[in-house]
Amino acid sequence: MARNAPSVDAYGDRGFRLSGERHEGSVLIVRDEARSWPVTAPSELTPESLSEVLEAGPREVEFVLIGMGPANALPPRPVREALSRAGIGLEFMDTPTAARMYNLMTAEGRRVAAALIAV
Repeated sequence: MARNAPSVDAYGDRGFRLSGERHEGSVLIVRDEARSWPVTAPSELTPESLSEVLEAGPREVEFVLIGMGPANALPPRPVREALSRAGIGLEFMDTPTAARMYNLMTAEGRRVAAALIAV
């Protein structure tokens, strides 16, 4: 489960501090690993941008939290449909709220992925 998941310690200034380490730009956290993510705006979200989440499948990822940037927005229909077909739940909100929710969910041991657009 998510016992080794990185924590989101801070966000802002176009990046994140994850478990004490600064990451510039947006981040994708899947299978307890964080990496740079090239998405900078909700309009850039595609099923391909979430391919690692989709490949992990529902056995490894219950749902994905998408931080949509400074304001909440509805993810594009192809993204919603791809996650639904894969059996992966979707929660979307502004990035600050998504970061806090991610920390809470991983502390509970939930199998959650996070796709966080930098603010």
